Amino acid sequence: MAETVFTPSLEGMKHVKAENGVILTKPFLDVCKQILPVLDKFGAAMALVKTDIGGNITRLETKYSSDPSKYEHLYSMVQEEVQNKTAKGSSSCTNGLLWLTRAMDFLVELFRNLLEHADWTMTQACTDSYTKTLKKFHGWLASSSFTVAMRLAPNRDKFMEVISGTGDINADIEKFCTTFSPFLKENHEFLASVGLDDMKAS
Repeated sequence: MAETVFTPSLEGMKHVKAENGVILTKPFLDVCKQILPVLDKFGAAMALVKTDIGGNITRLETKYSSDPSKYEHLYSMVQEEVQNKTAKGSSSCTNGLLWLTRAMDFLVELFRNLLEHADWTMTQACTDSYTKTLKKFHGWLASSSFTVAMRLAPNRDKFMEVISGTGDINADIEKFCTTFSPFLKENHEFLASVGLDDMKAS
């Protein structure tokens, strides 16, 4: 079967929602995890992002594992923290979900740029998506580190070749962006409904 690096996450997305339309914790985190190998292909440019995503997935997974039936739905841990007034803590699951969603926004935007701007270098594509998504929430330090890292972005053609595998990479990127974006939008809408979608980095 023809496969690209996106094949596992595209398969996983079919299971993210329960029949009643609720986002499920484990399938959502699994899809985020399945995107990590794509980041490996970026090398040093994405090391920061990968560590950040990995840390937030682990935080949410640990909470989920402590009581899988209680935390079956992704937003249940946030609702609990909101009630306990711990949602704004830097080590909260709410904070983890917020930054995980933002990092995924950045990646969706980046892949969209690669699809829509064939003439852009990888650094241009990364910088543009960073400006549109994460930058406004980052302090000066994080922003500077990010800007430096983006200069290490790999050669675009080589990168596309590596992630293509044996499948149709453009079709898979398109599918990934289109299918994954609504989940992220839903996360933002939920976080906004509890007043927690605009937290900045400390």
